[in-house]
Amino acid sequence: MTDSLFGSIPQSALPQTHDDKVLWLQLIRSRRVGPATFMRLMGDYGTAGAALDALPGIAAAAGVNNYHVYPKAEAQREYETGRAKRARLLCIGTPEYSQVLADISDAPPVIWARGRVDLLLRDSVALVGARNASSLGTRMAKLLASDLGKAGYVVTSGLARGIDAAAHHAALPTGTIAVMAGGVDVIYPVENQKLADEIAETGLLISEQPMGLAPQARHFPRRNRIVSGLSRAVVVVEGAAKSGSLITAREAADQGRDVMAVPGHPLDTRATGCNMLIRDGAVLVRSASDVIEALGVPQQAPRPDPIVPSRLTIQEPPKATISEAMDLSRKILSLLGPAPIPEDQLIRELNAPAAAVSSHLVTLELDGRLQRHTGGMLALVV
Repeated sequence: MTDSLFGSIPQSALPQTHDDKVLWLQLIRSRRVGPATFMRLMGDYGTAGAALDALPGIAAAAGVNNYHVYPKAEAQREYETGRAKRARLLCIGTPEYSQVLADISDAPPVIWARGRVDLLLRDSVALVGARNASSLGTRMAKLLASDLGKAGYVVTSGLARGIDAAAHHAALPTGTIAVMAGGVDVIYPVENQKLADEIAETGLLISEQPMGLAPQARHFPRRNRIVSGLSRAVVVVEGAAKSGSLITAREAADQGRDVMAVPGHPLDTRATGCNMLIRDGAVLVRSASDVIEALGVPQQAPRPDPIVPSRLTIQEPPKATISEAMDLSRKILSLLGPAPIPEDQLIRELNAPAAAVSSHLVTLELDGRLQRHTGGMLALVV
């Protein structure tokens, strides 16, 4: 694990005013300035303004001609856009910025935050896993998130489909942090818009990326290091051998965080990564008590009462369409794995009429794609 570069910034250089924060934005958004370069520049020159003045000369000495720093007007526009969208710019070293995150070697100098920034000061556990999660995996993620939240931990994840979304949903009453790959105002995937709105009300959305930026493939590994960097441990619920979840686990190990994993069926490819992690020394997780036993109780006491959303949302019953009916078989197969699950549980998670599900189950069974077990249990044929 490498040491944090945060200590290289003088206390006097921390932003105090609106203009100071704009200069920090201008510096970190300048070409070829990443977190490590930002920290070194601040350590060498003392202020963001002095570092910006020195940058063209530094670039020229390195053989980069016609270097221009990021326009101050653009940094000002980003700052004003963030404030207009009820986001706050948090700078490393200030009281609101997570000290746990500040301790990693490539901590983001600035992050945008929407929601309860106090959650950054509480102990967190990251729950990550497959986007194409199985029914059992989704259920496990919900149980872990709910129980860890009741124990006083904040649950952190990446707002992706599958395991991430399940963990966020279950932790809404106790506190959850969603780390985003794009701008904090750009919800991806779009199907998680409602979830993101709920997190902004009772939890926290954060991102190091500029406001309005749509996420690109290269942003997700950077997002993952923040997920693990915020957390005392990373728990992988489901994950293939080559997946973003395994990248997060590797980041966690490099950052000195505990790596934990939920074991899965050896024939389920969604469990391959978890089983590999356990083989290589990760803590085996059967329930939240295994996580708490390894970490201890969180230092910050849980809130005495669950957080109640500021507005009541009434969900309308889903409307069946021809395309949804045609897609039902695929959804059934995506939720099944080699380990059997109850048929009634599958029907509940599909949120579809039982008669329609039963009809598709018969077809899939005749096709040899699923197998019925005693006790009303269903499993995927591998």
